[in-house]
Amino acid sequence: MSRRRAAGLVPLVLAAVLGATTACGPAGPEVPALQVIASVNGSYPVQQKQWFAGIAAKFKQRTGANLEFDTFSSTGDVLTRMQTSVISNQGPDVFELGTTFTPTAFSTGAFTTLTDEDWAKVGGKQRFRPETLGLSGPPGREIAVPETSLPYVLVYNKDLLAKAGISRPADSWDGLLAQAKQLTRDGAYGLSVAYGDTGDTWKLVRNLTVQLGNPLVQGKTVTLDDPRTLAAYRTLYSWRSAGVVDPAAAGWNNSQALAEFAAGKSAMMLGTSGLSQHTLDSSAVAGKYAYATMPTIPPGHTTVPPGGRPATSILSGNNLVVADYSRQPGLAFAYIDLVTSEAEQEHLFDVFGTLPANAAATAKVTAGKPALKPILDSGRGSAGTPFTGAWGDVQLQLSNVTVQLIPQLARGCVSDTQITEQLRAAQKTASDAVARAR
Repeated sequence: MSRRRAAGLVPLVLAAVLGATTACGPAGPEVPALQVIASVNGSYPVQQKQWFAGIAAKFKQRTGANLEFDTFSSTGDVLTRMQTSVISNQGPDVFELGTTFTPTAFSTGAFTTLTDEDWAKVGGKQRFRPETLGLSGPPGREIAVPETSLPYVLVYNKDLLAKAGISRPADSWDGLLAQAKQLTRDGAYGLSVAYGDTGDTWKLVRNLTVQLGNPLVQGKTVTLDDPRTLAAYRTLYSWRSAGVVDPAAAGWNNSQALAEFAAGKSAMMLGTSGLSQHTLDSSAVAGKYAYATMPTIPPGHTTVPPGGRPATSILSGNNLVVADYSRQPGLAFAYIDLVTSEAEQEHLFDVFGTLPANAAATAKVTAGKPALKPILDSGRGSAGTPFTGAWGDVQLQLSNVTVQLIPQLARGCVSDTQITEQLRAAQKTASDAVARAR
């Protein structure tokens, strides 16, 4: 192109730009956006995407602001994303964290300490069931608002138990194993266990250690290599060696274990929650299943030993925390207020089966539903994990023990020597993390 032609085009381009500017006028104000990161729902991924879209529309209507969601891919990803955001001083405004990760968030000092004014913005502490506040933070220095409650329970096939002459699951772990042996027949196994799900196994182990009197972490003292921890893992693996669990369970996640139970191929499943309701109600066991609290009497005992607690579950659910670096604290609390409102908590229950943290919503969704009582009872009997900033690392070490032992489990037996070897390694890593923690 010649210089003359290029020069001739300049006024035309300028005129087009100026004309477009004149026609469109000045740009409007930028619409604020709140960023929220949440746990991915592997059981109901489609419903979660639909819920994201629905709550974003409600939030837009209420505040005029946009709502953008991201998700954690795994428990390890929770720690990574949290640490990255804290170090860079940027990222999501609101984090949805499992209750057991709240102590880690607190230890960073990077999340908003809730004042009386902040609590008032989300309906006050009285909005929530007391047990759901158990891992919000130290009294007067809470950082987390409860969102949902997910206590763990046992689910059983009423027909299969009745055929075996069993009225209900045993309240001791030894008794449960005896029942599982009795129920393993006619093509069905006594128990369904998600051995390959690192989010499941450590919770069962934690329950057993608490019942045996070992808190795992107390102050700066770590006791992962304690004989009671060995006993907990031994119990976990004894179900496989006793032949009451499908050999394929060595690699199963929670959804696969639930699918086996839902197909009528196992009599009982350990470590499920209210999330299983929708799946079971549309399965072969619809109308044939019931929930029960998991055993509270530890292996080798007929009563809870001195120092032990009859823990029914870990204190489980999701909390919401606001990052200190957020430039949208008003919108952050508006989102939390919306999500924890009575109406939205009822909606969460309808969509996912998660028990509300909201007290009024809980009363409403459980009214006239005695089948949900064991889940409520499990929530009341839950034992919170130690409130240390290192708990996330300790939890990962407990999970890693089961990951390392999956090959042995798949072959049918895990020895005490193999468990002890893994616990020694976990003890060192966990101790180092606790020593560094605030």
